[in-house]
Amino acid sequence: MAPTVLIVDDHAGFRTFARTFLEAAGLDVIGEAADGSAAVEAAARLRPDVVLLDVLLPDLDGFEVARQILGGAHHPAVVLTSTREAADYGQRVERSGARGFIGKAELSRQRLEALLWGDGISSR
Repeated sequence: MAPTVLIVDDHAGFRTFARTFLEAAGLDVIGEAADGSAAVEAAARLRPDVVLLDVLLPDLDGFEVARQILGGAHHPAVVLTSTREAADYGQRVERSGARGFIGKAELSRQRLEALLWGDGISSR
């Protein structure tokens, strides 16, 4: 069974792109959310293996969303993403508990696999 993914981004166009990309890479996209509150709820309800999480959301930032998701009973692999560089966020990426960061322009199967399967995440 393919790993499951929740995509969180306030831009519908990026969610569509990410869904197409992730499904082509063999992952099972089981949900989408357009803001932080919906992301926290969806992560608890859907229990994805992976959350692709935009840092800049309209209500909560991705760091707070990651904290809430990872503080719950289920602990998916969180991958932060943004149009900005990881360095723009300083130590916040490292302290977030996320598996890592991929810039939206650098989203690739190789980068994602290195973060997700580099230490053994696999399908359920």
